[in-house]
Amino acid sequence: MHTAPGHLRARLSLAAAAVFLLPLSVGAQAPGRTNTLTDVAGIRVGHYQRVGDGYRTGTTVVLTEQGATASIDVQGGAPGTRESDLLVPGGLVTQAHAIVLSGGSAYGLDSATGVMRWLEERGHGFAIAGGVVPIVPASILFDLGRGGDFSKRPDAEFGYLAAEAASEGAVPMGRAGAGTGARYGLGSASVVLANGYTVAAIVGLNSAGSPVNPETCVPYGAFLEIDGEFSLLPPDPAECEAARNAAPRRGDPFNTTIALVATDAPMDQTQVHRMAMVANSGLARSIRPVHNLGDGDAVFGVATSDHAAGAGVSRQELQAIYNAASDALGRAVVHALLEGGTYCAQFPSACGDRR
Repeated sequence: MHTAPGHLRARLSLAAAAVFLLPLSVGAQAPGRTNTLTDVAGIRVGHYQRVGDGYRTGTTVVLTEQGATASIDVQGGAPGTRESDLLVPGGLVTQAHAIVLSGGSAYGLDSATGVMRWLEERGHGFAIAGGVVPIVPASILFDLGRGGDFSKRPDAEFGYLAAEAASEGAVPMGRAGAGTGARYGLGSASVVLANGYTVAAIVGLNSAGSPVNPETCVPYGAFLEIDGEFSLLPPDPAECEAARNAAPRRGDPFNTTIALVATDAPMDQTQVHRMAMVANSGLARSIRPVHNLGDGDAVFGVATSDHAAGAGVSRQELQAIYNAASDALGRAVVHALLEGGTYCAQFPSACGDRR
């Protein structure tokens, strides 16, 4: 009997099981070249992490050293951020030269100092008399002690080395950078819209809530899939039943999902802020519960094109970009879950060739 290819079988089987829902159309064509954040022109990403000798943590740097319009939306009850007030629309500074996502809880904010040093050495920053001040906002997740030693956490050296490692290539996912000590890992995704703009996301997934539907044992965000990127099969009922009957997980007191969404569309800071807000709200479709008291959920928004030099974007285009950013972040959550290894270890039948 003829058997459909694995990825096609996965999509047909899941559709037949009514697991997936069709997302609202945002004029999407396909994922970008790498299906990661670096598909947005003007962005480079670098990781640095340490595992062993008490360490299990890392730092991710999103470099926009020529400057990119930036803002942030914070909805978690226990955020850890640096320079976030600077990104509120209406202030003097509207651009960032890098954004840091890091482990280490509040201690990990020190990693941004190393990124500032790296940028200053190369003359990148907000120009003032006598030099430059690099604008480097940061957000952190809680992974203290996950390598065995509470004192082994990111510092300025982590940030400097992550910046040094930054490239335009595909972003490594899973146990890399800020995802090293995260509960699930780090993920990324991108999409090219019909109007030619690219939208992408990156996420450090460390949520207290679950990214997996306990009834179906399928990731909540799986319905956002584009071009078979997840290639999942319906989980074996026995594996799903075992997961439901497992002892409740003892959660850490603090968690957090930290993320960044970006586009090459020419947007001002208010529009970028709205993009971050919509994307942060969109996390509720891929993590449940979300934005808890112990979560520091924060989403940065970045636009790499110069708004002042262009004609801007229409209201219809803005709405498409906002929705695409929300969807890309949901897809990045699924990639973090899959690449981090926890999901496929628990539901090997769902992962097929991914294992």
